[in-house]
Amino acid sequence: MRNVIALVALVALAALAAPLSATAETGEVKVPLGAGGFGFLPLHLMKKYGLVEKQAAKAGVPVTVNWSDIGGPAIMNEALLSGSADFISAGPPAFLTLWDRTRGNIEVKGVAAMSSIPMYLNTRAEHLRALDDLRPGDKMAVTSVKVSIPSIVMQMHARAKYGAAETFRFDPYTVTMTHPDAVIALLSGRTEVVAHYASAPFHQRERKDPAVRTIMTTTDVMGGATTFTMISTTAKFRNQNPKVTAAFVAALKEAMDMIRADRRNAAEVLLESMGGKGWSVAELVAMLEEPDTRYTVEPENVMSYAGFMHAIGSLKNRPASIDDLFFGGP
Repeated sequence: MRNVIALVALVALAALAAPLSATAETGEVKVPLGAGGFGFLPLHLMKKYGLVEKQAAKAGVPVTVNWSDIGGPAIMNEALLSGSADFISAGPPAFLTLWDRTRGNIEVKGVAAMSSIPMYLNTRAEHLRALDDLRPGDKMAVTSVKVSIPSIVMQMHARAKYGAAETFRFDPYTVTMTHPDAVIALLSGRTEVVAHYASAPFHQRERKDPAVRTIMTTTDVMGGATTFTMISTTAKFRNQNPKVTAAFVAALKEAMDMIRADRRNAAEVLLESMGGKGWSVAELVAMLEEPDTRYTVEPENVMSYAGFMHAIGSLKNRPASIDDLFFGGP
């Protein structure tokens, strides 16, 4: 009788354990949509077509996705650290800062790159033929002084051309402005803003004005294609949810395939995400067809940012290789 009771107990424990293991991974994924625009287009396709849910179901881990309309690196970093977001998207500088600060604790790492898109320094000022022609009183609009992608790219240019002591040579000329506000300021010609480091589609809008020209691109400084936005998460979330993480990456890749296969549909989704006005679908299709606008999960030139940021003291830790910054395959 004792043996029978023991056997029944074991069977009961096994029955309890089975559903626990089957439901060990999360049933809800929380993802902010980011700052908007071309760099975040794959996320909007993933949302519209339920791609994460589709890939998770195929992997046997059904989930619902809670998409939130928040953007900006500071807000999204806070969301990831507090647990109110599971995956966040940002440019390499913001990601590297978070990676550095979480070393040895929650360990934020990259899951995949998302886009490689250049930025363009546009001006209408006659005296500006190169960045080095800035003069006292000139103001250049960037999304964030000192730490944005263009700010760091200009620091890299200054350090390479003028030496370490001149790394921050161009910082005093920069002012923080949103892209839409900077477009208005530059095109009006009635403010002290003489240049704007713009991303698509704002760059193309500015270049429609025949008086505006491009005097530098991030590609010029970085020496090639460079990751513009990327996805990251914490080691805890990734380790506890390997199948969900893999499903998210699979959905990201599917979204990129959709962009390449049907740019008109991608442009319609992009326009919808930007409020449905400001550009025509045809204009956005043309921008998506530009060879420098690329969607890939492979990181590009992220180590260049890391080496520079460590050299100027922005990063305490220097990654030995890209493998230090990204999780391996889930």
